[in-house]
Amino acid sequence: MKIAEIHIYQKDQAIVDGPYVMSTMSLTSIDATIVKVVSDTGLIGWGEVSPLGPVYQPQHALGARAALCHLAPTLIGRECLQPLLLQRHMHQHLNGHNYAKASLDFAIMDIIGKHYKVRVCDLLGGAENERLPAYFAISKGSAEDVAAKAKDKVAQGYQRLQIKVGGRDVAQDIEVVHKVWEAVGKRVRLVVDANRGMTGSQAMQLSLACQHIPFLFEQPCNTMEEVANIRPQMSHPIALDESIEGINDMLRAIGGNVCDGFGLKLTRVGGLNAMATMRDICEARGLPHTCEDSWGGDILSAAILHMGATVKPNLLEAVWTAGNYIDEHYDPENAVRSTDGYFTLPTGHGLGVNPHENRIGILVHSFS
Repeated sequence: MKIAEIHIYQKDQAIVDGPYVMSTMSLTSIDATIVKVVSDTGLIGWGEVSPLGPVYQPQHALGARAALCHLAPTLIGRECLQPLLLQRHMHQHLNGHNYAKASLDFAIMDIIGKHYKVRVCDLLGGAENERLPAYFAISKGSAEDVAAKAKDKVAQGYQRLQIKVGGRDVAQDIEVVHKVWEAVGKRVRLVVDANRGMTGSQAMQLSLACQHIPFLFEQPCNTMEEVANIRPQMSHPIALDESIEGINDMLRAIGGNVCDGFGLKLTRVGGLNAMATMRDICEARGLPHTCEDSWGGDILSAAILHMGATVKPNLLEAVWTAGNYIDEHYDPENAVRSTDGYFTLPTGHGLGVNPHENRIGILVHSFS
C-alpha cells in the first residue's frame, strides 16, 4: 500500500472567549494546516499542525506549509506501512521542521490503523485508560478574573489547572497565584506557567513569595541553562515545556537534573512515533509529563488522546487539547471535547475522527 496523493488545507480557528493571552502574545485565532494523505487502496489518513502564532516558538503556519510542500512530492509512491522508514526519509530530505513532519506522521498512523482495523493507541502499545484526565489553561489576566475562572473550572470537574504568568510586573503574578489558591485551595493541582516569560530573578521572587502554596512551575525562563541556574534556589518543582524540542533535549535535561517533569507537545517533538520514545524514557526514569500540543482541532486532539492513553497512569499529569477553546469541529459527530474534567478516547479505527471536507478550510496544495 503506497502513498498516492497528499492534499494540504489552510483553516482559521477562532478562539472561544478570546483572546488567549500568554506572557509573550495575545491571540484571537489560530492558522491551522490540515493534511490529507490518500493511499493507492483508497484509505485516507488525516494530519494537522497548528502552531500558536508566529512568535511563541520557531514553528509557524507558513513554515509548516512550506515544509510540507517540500516533503510531499518525495513521499508519493512510498510505502504507507513503514512509519519508521518514512520518518527517516523525511529527515534525509528536510532538516528540522519536526512540527510539519508530525502532521504527516499522524496521517500515516491513521492509515495504518484503518488498514489493520485497530486504533492508533493500539499501534503505540495499547491503551491504559479509555478516560483521560484533562487540564484547563487559563489565560493571563487580573487576579480577580483568573481566580473566578479557576473556581468555575474546578466546579466543572477539572482536577488540574494551569495559570499563565510572566511578561509583566512579578508582583501581579504573585497576586494571581495567591488569589487562585484562596479560591480553589487543595481541590486542584495547580501549575504556574511562564512560557519562558520570566527572568531568573522574577521566577525566584515568585517562588519565594508563594512558597507555602504547592504548585508546579512550568518553563519559568527562556532557556534550559537559565532554569538550571535557578533550580537549586526554587521552592517549587519545575517542568520543562518549550525547551524540549526532541529526544536530545530531554536527555540533556535529565542528565543535568534540570527539571522534575515535562510538558510534551506532539508536533514540537515530531509526532506520535517520536513521542512514544520520549514516553518510554520518562517511564524508565519515573518522570511525570503531560501529553498535549500548542493548539489544534479534532485531528490533532485525537492524536493527543491516543498518545496519552498509552502513558503509565501514575506518570500522566494530564492531557490538554484545544477542543474546549474552539466552536467549529471538523467531525461534529466525534468532536474532541472534555466533559466533567475528562476526555474520552475516540473509538473507531485509526485516529477515530472523520473530518467533513466542507469544514477543513481551503485547499492550498495538492500532490499526486
